[in-house]
Amino acid sequence: MMDFDDPDLGRLLEGASDTDLDGGDFGVVRMDRSGVVAFYNRYESDLSGLSPERVVGRHFFEDVAPCTNNFMVAERFAEESLDEQLDYVFTYRMRPTKVRLRLLKPLVGVYQYLLVRRR
Repeated sequence: MMDFDDPDLGRLLEGASDTDLDGGDFGVVRMDRSGVVAFYNRYESDLSGLSPERVVGRHFFEDVAPCTNNFMVAERFAEESLDEQLDYVFTYRMRPTKVRLRLLKPLVGVYQYLLVRRR
């Protein structure tokens, strides 16, 4: 099973199957480099109340979770590579929910990731 704090998690996620991504104990939003959702795991679906079918193919920061479309989250993905954690509160379409986010954008790879763990 994958560990939210694993320093090598970016590389592991790039090679992970959908089944692997669904099996973790944290949310995984896999996006292409423009922010369009390619995969939305079960944990994140349960947390947000949004089904993967409703989310995949949509721009995460504009259409799915506009509460993250700011300098703290979305704008960080403009960096060439990224691996940061921060405490955050989700507020869109749900009551305020405290979470720990991990923003991952491996230097080499096809995807970028927003990982979510309840606090």
